[in-house]
Amino acid sequence: MLRMIKFLKPYWISVLAVIALLFVQAMSELSLPNYMSDIVNVGIQQGGVENAVPQAVRTSQMEKLTMFMTDEERQSVLGAYTLVDQTSPDYSRLVKRYPLLESEAVYVLNDLTDEKIEALNPVIGKALLVVFTIDDLAANPEKASAMAGQFGFDLSKLPPGTDAYSLLKSLPVEQFAAMKNAIDQKFSSMDNSMITQSAAAAVRAEYVAVGGSEASLQTAYVLRIGGIMLLFTLLIAVCVIIISLLSSRIAAGVARDMRREVFTKVESFSKTEFEGFSTASLITRCTNDITQIQGMIVMSLRMVFFAPMMGIGAIIRAVQNSPSMTWIIGLGVVVLLSLIVTVFSIALPKFQRVQKLIDRLNLVTRENLSGLMVIRAFNTQKFELERFDKANQDLTGNMLFIGRVMVAVSPLMTFIMSGLQLLIIWVGGHLVANSVIQVGDMMAFLQYAMHVVFSFLMISLMFIILPRAFVSLRRVSEVLEVEPAIKDPEHPKKFDEKLRGQVEFRNVSFRYPGAEENVLCNISFTARPGETTAIIGSTGSGKSTVVNLIPRFFDVTEGSVLVDGCDVREVSQSDLRDRIGYIPQRGMLFSGTVESNLRYADENATPEELQKAVEIAQASDFIAGMEGGMSAPISQGGTNVSGGQKQRLAIARALVKKPPIYIFDDALSALDFKTDAALRRALKKETENSTMIIVTQRVSTIRNAEQIIVIDEGQIVGKGTHTELMNTCETYREMVSSQLSREELLS
Repeated sequence: MLRMIKFLKPYWISVLAVIALLFVQAMSELSLPNYMSDIVNVGIQQGGVENAVPQAVRTSQMEKLTMFMTDEERQSVLGAYTLVDQTSPDYSRLVKRYPLLESEAVYVLNDLTDEKIEALNPVIGKALLVVFTIDDLAANPEKASAMAGQFGFDLSKLPPGTDAYSLLKSLPVEQFAAMKNAIDQKFSSMDNSMITQSAAAAVRAEYVAVGGSEASLQTAYVLRIGGIMLLFTLLIAVCVIIISLLSSRIAAGVARDMRREVFTKVESFSKTEFEGFSTASLITRCTNDITQIQGMIVMSLRMVFFAPMMGIGAIIRAVQNSPSMTWIIGLGVVVLLSLIVTVFSIALPKFQRVQKLIDRLNLVTRENLSGLMVIRAFNTQKFELERFDKANQDLTGNMLFIGRVMVAVSPLMTFIMSGLQLLIIWVGGHLVANSVIQVGDMMAFLQYAMHVVFSFLMISLMFIILPRAFVSLRRVSEVLEVEPAIKDPEHPKKFDEKLRGQVEFRNVSFRYPGAEENVLCNISFTARPGETTAIIGSTGSGKSTVVNLIPRFFDVTEGSVLVDGCDVREVSQSDLRDRIGYIPQRGMLFSGTVESNLRYADENATPEELQKAVEIAQASDFIAGMEGGMSAPISQGGTNVSGGQKQRLAIARALVKKPPIYIFDDALSALDFKTDAALRRALKKETENSTMIIVTQRVSTIRNAEQIIVIDEGQIVGKGTHTELMNTCETYREMVSSQLSREELLS
């Protein structure tokens, strides 16, 4: 995980921007249910009346309202309004809004803070409800008679035309106080929001009385709140687009950087490190695994931060909105967590197997494609098909199991969500009926509950994605954390430019990592410029291992290898390999053209230098016969040319480099004797100042070498010219006699 942070460092500004935008998106989405609740509660149920404080009150109505207030409340209410009549400076502006001003003075609400409005809501709301009720009872004697006991007197017994408020003013102080106490007792069971909602009808009536339009009041409120919701929705859309863009760019950048570092790391591997990873596994780690990590980064940036923001925010808003139903969310969270933990415990082991099964499938596929001719030659197509089918079936079965778990999760989540919705509606319906909450509050709570559920759904999805991604991350980290056995020194030395290609082995012994015995023991010889040093021996004798120590494909266990007087471990690998032209036994070509493969050694080589190299390598004839000549296409691995042609192109590529040291690791084995002889003559002439080291099993190839090293079971058993070895080395004589006829020996 620390490596992931390292790769994310270059994009920290973008990551912070994504987190900030996610916060904005979350807060915007969490605001929408509240606005929806306002539209239902205020816009629909209250006709657009936001609070119990009217914008304008008739003078006559204000006198009635203040009758049911304390002296302190009366002063507070009158201080919140300004009495406007025809002599007021704002009359011409306000008369258009409140036409009643033409005939009666009107109290107009001052510009108050939200806190002041909240403080006035219960005071004016109660008074409005009382006045509204008295007016209603005075107009309906039968209803007034039924409610007589609630106010301490019977309004139904008033003589026709009698003003109820005049009568109330004339009541004894004790009786009026008792009536007010009865009213306060009636309102004690209602919270401020319920008082505001109940007073909405009275506020609307007063708004109409001063000349306003009830329909326009409601429409204006709904349009205003709807417009705010639309703006928040547009903001959410913009945030989602930018977040998607940034997260995709971050993930793609991290994947690119990670692939580059993995590729660079693999390039630094010696043969020791390659033995720890199969080629198929390295390819899978560099492609499929990093693709999994890229997908995880996108999902993490969009969900890991967003889901907790939404979940915690929704819980807080739900508790603030309807605390009496909070237990429902708690129940839903417990059920969801139980389901997520169960799925996680079942699916995780399967996710951990996916990448290994992909490795296996890639391995079998690669072996089949690369060994297709051998498979056909031995008629093992059926066996290979069964082997591929086994790897394919294992991967398919594993993925199907994961798919079945995911398929089961979806309907279970839907069932939990639907059950949660029904429970909220059932409980909320009872609370609405008992005037504990409003309909809009229940609807907002329902949406917040769904936000909580969806947050846990996103978290559960991450629990399914993250295990596989973490497996991929661990596999990639395994490659990146490998410490190469072959390292450059901290302070590399420089080669002595007076010497040009002298190679010296001093008491070199070598064993492969983890091996108990040396494969080379006490190897000592010197290969000088202008001379050909041949290394010959039977299969498995260690001759290729010897030359692999020169370019530091391996490091010696004991002793030292020197090039131009410098121990190869004391110079940089780049400088060392710049002085070596290495031609392996299997000539490796790259997809492209003949020319591009030759320029692999020196991209600045002139056409004349390329032509000369192919002539020395005896490759000009078959290149000329190819369609396009030097521009002829070469397929991956050089599969469209023969083994001998590949070797000659590999030799030509090394010649283009013009190094002081040439190493031929059995690189002439695929050539016929005539081509071999012609090639050696041309090489001798053109590379007379270079050090030539040839590994071979052919005696005819190295008969004229200035120095022949005979190796048997990792030790030098002979050293000298062909003539000297024929007299002193039994092993060499046996190889010569097994390969050359008597006439060839005498020639």
